[in-house]
Parts: sequence; structure tokens; C-alpha cells
Amino acid sequence: MARPVFIVDGSRTPFLKARSGPGPFTPVDLAVQCGRPLLARQPFAPSAFDQVILGCVNVIADEMNPARVAALRLGMGEAMVAFTVQINCGSGMQSIDTAYRYIREGNANLILAGGSEALSYAPLVWPQQGVRWFAGLAGAKGIGAKIMAALKARPAYFKPIIGLERGLTDPITELNMGQTAEVVGHLFGITRVQSDAYAAESHKRLANAQSQGWLKGEVETAFARDGKFYDHDDGVRPDSTPETLAKLKPVFERPWGQVTAGNSSQITDGASWVILASEDAVAKHGLTPKAAILDSQWSALDPSIMGLGPVLSATELLKRNDLTLQDIETWELNEAFATQVLGCLAAWNDEKFCREILGLEAAAGEIDQARLNVDGGAISLGHPVGCSGNRIVLHLVNAMKRLGTKRGIATECIGGGQGGAMLIEAV
Repeated sequence: MARPVFIVDGSRTPFLKARSGPGPFTPVDLAVQCGRPLLARQPFAPSAFDQVILGCVNVIADEMNPARVAALRLGMGEAMVAFTVQINCGSGMQSIDTAYRYIREGNANLILAGGSEALSYAPLVWPQQGVRWFAGLAGAKGIGAKIMAALKARPAYFKPIIGLERGLTDPITELNMGQTAEVVGHLFGITRVQSDAYAAESHKRLANAQSQGWLKGEVETAFARDGKFYDHDDGVRPDSTPETLAKLKPVFERPWGQVTAGNSSQITDGASWVILASEDAVAKHGLTPKAAILDSQWSALDPSIMGLGPVLSATELLKRNDLTLQDIETWELNEAFATQVLGCLAAWNDEKFCREILGLEAAAGEIDQARLNVDGGAISLGHPVGCSGNRIVLHLVNAMKRLGTKRGIATECIGGGQGGAMLIEAV
């Protein structure tokens, strides 16, 4: 029989907005910064874990398999098995889901699952023509041949491409993620006014959560090697209003598009961990569970409308557990784009979509936005791709405890046309 799986603790770094050049922390640095205080407060040794699983999308060359590098730097021992998972925006949640299934099936008792991403370290990529020129130059034999190869150089060969830009472009549809959000907005009639109002509310909610101290138990101060410290998410703009956001120009579909830099998620660095435990581990170490993972679901759809992934995955989760939208008291739906979040809400309330796509008898209904992303989301926090899925689960657990709610769902769209969702119950 499937065993219960509990989330007993977790922590994350502040989310730091990527600015000019690499930030103060690599992906492993970030994982270590929030991992050390988390492990230090546990009543068991770091080596007591069965394994470590870490989501990371943009792995840098100096940190291959960042899960293993982080585990060693965290003092978890040479015998600690650690591996990295990648499913684009769902990577941080995939680490939790993989750990959940290991423990549920009796193959492990205690797992550290996380996500880490330093988008400011995204590489510059040489154009393919430039790579071929370099290869030809390196392979030329003799001075004469090398001179002839060198003379074939063209200025365009030396113009690097921003790797992140290519990574955020779907190779099948050739649409970037912002354009897919435009498609979703068009399908469901989401307006620019609605998107900007949603984005302003995200900043307002995060600023309020910071001022109320609600994130202190979740966010660990990160200390850089130059002595600087970072103790809060620095992308929040408390002065954002629908009126100020309305002044920004569309980024992806000019001049009539809805998606702007102000109503999109921010390019950010950050890491997050959660500790998952079986009943045996809880009893052995005297742990206090915060929540139980009841179920999870991954779904896939046309990459051009990838933003609707949460609707498919969360709906399957609800159907399998005989629940409705209204039964879920707290929601975390990753804010890739305001237009995309609003498109998901509109899809659930669209009878034709629910009948033809979701297999429901009628519209699923509305989600009360007072229950959704109660402390803001990726628009105000940022979206470190490999980390976000982990953060929304961690924050969902903490928000449910604060609000006294029983059931919650964390869900997200995934670049490439997928969606993930996780059903959480407070303990």
C-alpha cells in the first residue's frame, strides 16, 4: 500500500533580480545558502538523508550535476546519492514529486528535494556559423591553411546569442514564452487592463507579506563572498499601479500585444528546498509534519498554449480525488505572465472548454482570487525557472498554516507545453 508522505520543513533564498552580468551566486551557491540553515536546525545529521534531488535548468559548466555538488558542499557525506532533474519550469516541483514517489512506494524515508536557478549566469552562445569557422581554423594544417581559414571570418561570427533568449523559445512552434501567453490571452479575451491590474496586485501582495513579516520563516539570508548580504526578494515594486504599468510598451507582439515587462515574471536567481519524510522517519527523528502530499499530476498540451498547462494538470488532480475548484482553499499558480494566469482562470469558467477539453459536464467555475497567490507570485518575486515549482509548494504549505486552511494546490505551466500540479493537505 502507498505510504503517507510528509513535508516537514523547508527554506529558500531571497529571489534576486538579474541585472547586468552574473549575480553574486551560482546555482549551487544558492542551494547551499538556504540549505545550510535548513539542515542545521534539524534533529538529525545531514548524512541521514537517503538522497538529494535538485531541479535546475541552466546548469553551468563548473557545476555539472549541481545536486551532487550541493550535497557535498552541505556536508551530507560522500555516500550521499544526489541527482538533478529538468522539466523546464516544473523542475523544482519534479524534484518533490520524484521524492514523494520514492517515499510513497517504500524506497526511501527521508529526502531533500529542491530547485535552484541562477538565470543571471545564462551563457552567451556563439552562432553556428561562428562555431564552424572556429572548427575550421583549429583543424587547418600549416601556416598557409590557417591564414586562409582565418580570412573567411565574418563580423557576424563574433556576435554571441543570449542563451536565455533561445532557451525561452519553443523549438517546435518557434514562439517564445511571451508569445504563447499572447495566444492564451487572445483565445480567452484577456485585456491589457486586466493583466496590468493583476500584476499591480501581485506587487501589492508581496510588499504586504514582507512588511507583515510573513516570509521570515521561509526566506534565509544569503551571504556573498564579498561580505554583502541579501535578506529579501528585491524585485518587488510596491509603487506599481495599473496606471503606471499601462505606460509600458508590449514586448513580444508590438504594437497591439498585451504582454509587457511589467506584467510578466522577472528574470531572477533563487533556490528552495523542502524536506520530505515517511511516517517512519517522522517517528524516528521526532519530526513535526507541516503538510502531507496527497497526489500529483503532470499533463501536456500544444506548446503554443503552454500557459494552460495548470488547467489540465490541476483538473485531473481534482477529478481523481473527487474534488472541485471550490474545495481548494488555497492556490499557488505560478505567475509566468499575468495574461496566462488570467487565461487559466477564464478557461475553468468557460463551458465549451471544460466540456470539450477537460471532459467535464459543465464549467468548472471560478477561483476566488482572494485564495490565489495570496502573497504575490513570480511577477513580483521573479521566476528562477528550475526553482519556482519548489517555491510554490513550500510557500503553499506555509500560507496554509498561517491561514488555517486544509487543502491547497500548487500548479504551474511548463515551457514546451506541459503542466504540473500537486495536492497538499495541512497536518
